[in-house]
Amino acid sequence: MQITPRLLPLPHRVKTAPKNHATRPFLPDFRPQPRNPPHPYLALSVPSRAPCLHRDMAQKLRITILESDPERARMIVDGLCDAGDFTITILGNETSLNQRLSELDPHVVLVDIANPSRDTLESLSLASGANKRPVAMFVDRSDPELTKAAIDAGLSAYVVDGLTKNRIKPILDAAIARFNMVSQIRNERDAAKAALAERKTIDRAKGLLIAAKGISEEEAYALLRKTAMNQGRKTADIAHALVTASELLK
Repeated sequence: MQITPRLLPLPHRVKTAPKNHATRPFLPDFRPQPRNPPHPYLALSVPSRAPCLHRDMAQKLRITILESDPERARMIVDGLCDAGDFTITILGNETSLNQRLSELDPHVVLVDIANPSRDTLESLSLASGANKRPVAMFVDRSDPELTKAAIDAGLSAYVVDGLTKNRIKPILDAAIARFNMVSQIRNERDAAKAALAERKTIDRAKGLLIAAKGISEEEAYALLRKTAMNQGRKTADIAHALVTASELLK
């Protein structure tokens, strides 16, 4: 009796690429990632859930940490890991701080310094741009004079002996909220001062027109507005040009 061999079906079919087509298998990267990146300059990204700081929702919050101690810097980073989607940069010293912050352009700056002085507070505040972004400073000691200096320097948060992992996020939130509040007040103040200056300029321009043309105040203001509309400019700009021209003709 002749036996004909049979090929048993495979459990599944495997598709193979054409011989003339180079393929590269996808292999997940199981290489361990470094847990202690190089210091004093470190850049890393951590997932988080932080509050928005008047920015594009698709953009990560950029945080720069000024810390010379790698262990304390790691504690700050660990404290931020539960807070949002951050891009974190650590600076290990104050060398060329202003230039490096200009290049990094962070949304928030966190500073940890053991024994600050008044000059240190002012220089760090100026270099970190406390009027441009929230700046939170952690110190080991302080006194009423230093606290006042920190407020005068425009720091959004000044924390004495409070650098612990579980306090990083609340302090970050408070610094951002206070900065936004102070910025709104500052913008409203600047807008009020600008409006007052424009009002004074328009009043001076009306006085010049009244003296030169012998018209009433209402007619002088109407003339300024008509000229501004014809030229596509603001009434205050026309008034400023008129005042400037009158001063040149004196």
